[in-house]
Amino acid sequence: MSATSLRAAWVALAGLSAVFLFEMLDNSILNVALPTIGRDLHASTVALQWVTGAYAVVFGGLMLAFGAVADRFGRRRVMLIGLFLLGLASLTTAFVTTAEQLIAVRAVMGVAAAMTTPGSMALAFRLFEDDTLRVRATTLISTVGLIGLAIGPTTGGFVLAIAPWQVLLLVNAPIAVLAMIGIRAGIAADDPADLHRDPVDVSGALLGTVTIVFALIAPTLFVNQGAGAWAPWAATVAAILAAIFFVRRERSARYPLLDLKLVARPLVASGLAYKAAAGLATAGLGYLVTLQLQLDWGWSPVRAALGLLPQVIVLVAGGAFVNPFVQRVGLERAALISAVSVVAGLAVYGALGRLGYVWVAVALALVAAGLRVVGVVAAVNVIRGLPKNRTTIGAALVDTATEVTSGAGIAVTGTILAAMFTGTIAAPNWTSHQTAQFHGAVTLAAVILTGAAAALVSWAIVRSRTAEPVLEPVLEPAT
Repeated sequence: MSATSLRAAWVALAGLSAVFLFEMLDNSILNVALPTIGRDLHASTVALQWVTGAYAVVFGGLMLAFGAVADRFGRRRVMLIGLFLLGLASLTTAFVTTAEQLIAVRAVMGVAAAMTTPGSMALAFRLFEDDTLRVRATTLISTVGLIGLAIGPTTGGFVLAIAPWQVLLLVNAPIAVLAMIGIRAGIAADDPADLHRDPVDVSGALLGTVTIVFALIAPTLFVNQGAGAWAPWAATVAAILAAIFFVRRERSARYPLLDLKLVARPLVASGLAYKAAAGLATAGLGYLVTLQLQLDWGWSPVRAALGLLPQVIVLVAGGAFVNPFVQRVGLERAALISAVSVVAGLAVYGALGRLGYVWVAVALALVAAGLRVVGVVAAVNVIRGLPKNRTTIGAALVDTATEVTSGAGIAVTGTILAAMFTGTIAAPNWTSHQTAQFHGAVTLAAVILTGAAAALVSWAIVRSRTAEPVLEPVLEPAT
């Protein structure tokens, strides 16, 4: 039986919020400790990069596969297994003595995140029948996560002042226990009628994972090695070839991992496009602003962190305005308006960001405001546009779209900077020629990202206008 208010489902929402808190808090709280970890474990720069990269790649690569598994064998069951794995992996951090061991632990935590994160959105959606309550629940869960993202670096800094860095990962264990208690007590076992028993498409799962893994590795290689190296292009070609084989497999398979006809539904396709536009713009803008504040304007890391406060404030405080806004304009228009706000913020930065911090702050606020709404509404639209027995893979699609396009945004900006800037970008005391090169690269990157995000939003508008009524499951569960 569905809940009639958030209060009635508070136990379940507490557990699901803890899941999202882990995802948002994890990397943000760890990044501040990377120098300390490097010294303690005698880790190289590449090894430190993979401390965070291993988690992101495994997480992004396995979401679709575990989303499909959860829709077959139970979202609650897969979620609880993932949380147990998360708690266990977190506890093993206390015994880590080398960078390679830590990378392995982070990869296992990525597996746990892939098992839990898409399920949190799918389970929250199924707690309620009313779309307004679904938006409010999703807003609540995302707000908790964003608070974790905002306080992570500061919290990590204070913890490192009094405790070893391992504590930053050990904290995931009590979060996992809290989530398990909330989910076991507040969410009933999956109704078999809301699941399906199609055979698992192993080939599709492998091809999908390979596609996403290479798509996530390629941006890092472009940024680190530059567009002139062979490795970034090899990873890109591998991602494209794997994607082609994945699509061919899904079109021909009797029981595909991802039914492409469902993805083509207007609500699903438009929601994914909105999320992709937001991911592209947010990652690209964050990367450019961070470089501009510290390298171009010479701000200290602390001052640069303060310079990002407009984004943090809007993301955290904006949760109070999501539901009233959606109620006033409707789900589809809310997704459109918020996506346009993201594109507008990126355009403001590209056109005016060099003229002073005020314009940077305006751009950050516009993008954050749009992201705050579109992050909730697009996810709800995607899930409600799918049959009940495909909700978890729908949530996984939303998260995967964000992960991949965020990587693409960083890849675009990093490649343009590498191509247009001569010398070492992190070196102090740029020449006037290097400063001009940087400004030109930033403007070009912002224009390209704005155009790409605008194209995604335009396509989403066209698709959403053809939306049909939401259908029930297309396949009956096997008896």
